[in-house]
Amino acid sequence: MRLDFFIAHATGLSRREVRILLARGEITVNDELRPKANLQLQPGQAVRCRGTLLSLPGQRYLMLHKPAGVVSSTSDRDGTSVLQLIPAELRRDLHIAGRLDADTTGLLLLSSDGQWSHRITSPKSSCSKVYRVTTARPLTGEMIGQLRSGVLLRGEERPTLPAQVEQLDDCCLRLTIDEGRYHQVKRMLAAVGNHVEALHRERIGLLALDPALAPGEHRALTAEETALF
Repeated sequence: MRLDFFIAHATGLSRREVRILLARGEITVNDELRPKANLQLQPGQAVRCRGTLLSLPGQRYLMLHKPAGVVSSTSDRDGTSVLQLIPAELRRDLHIAGRLDADTTGLLLLSSDGQWSHRITSPKSSCSKVYRVTTARPLTGEMIGQLRSGVLLRGEERPTLPAQVEQLDDCCLRLTIDEGRYHQVKRMLAAVGNHVEALHRERIGLLALDPALAPGEHRALTAEETALF
């Protein structure tokens, strides 16, 4: 594992904060000063921050910027799994809290803490999700009104809860929903006579995707972020 990744996961610090510590000479590896951020750690090496020995926490809480083309699965039987984007040392016992379709991008949360994940995914939690939706055809006032009122999805008897809708341009909107039905956003747009061309999850509850994360990158959540759920 790279040294900067190890420090971030051991401390919950951002990549920028880790770089500052390294530049200040506050990190040592086996008592060697000013190691490089991309140093590949070997088993048994001692990493210290200001003299304090660092170790990975027992439970892991990660944020991933999911790219298109990877599946939200802990197995790669159906294609490239998001776990393949996580260093092997961190994968053990990880599961996904709120899956995304293979072609959907954005915020994905992974953890080894089952109770924490359940608080996010349980219908009783009413944990809102915010998506940026690009549509195939221009959005009409009637479509926006239907989404805000709740729509009946094909094959279901109960309409969706009213959604918050912010129209960004003719073919793009920001949609906030408080449910997690199967393919819900795509089915909602289909129900009002449109089609989703691209879908990106920006936020879960009060936690937004870190804009510093490029597609395929991840980081550990801070203690404050973990406590949001």
